[in-house]
Amino acid sequence: MIKYKIDVLAALKARGYSQPRLMSDKILSGATLASIRHGGAISTDTLNKICIILRCQPGDILASDPTDEEKIRFF
Repeated sequence: MIKYKIDVLAALKARGYSQPRLMSDKILSGATLASIRHGGAISTDTLNKICIILRCQPGDILASDPTDEEKIRFF
């Protein structure tokens, strides 16, 4: 399972990108923000935008943490 290593929305806000700004500037949609807020999936395009804004790499944001079921199935 892919999990967020950081609070993405807080990190974006620290760089001056509040949720209203992200939506009004059409950087991220409300649905995408809700997905991030709830730890859900995002597209690679969205991940790229976040990485550019935060000046980081995808591995700084996401981590793979296999569930027990995934370990049984894939290991």
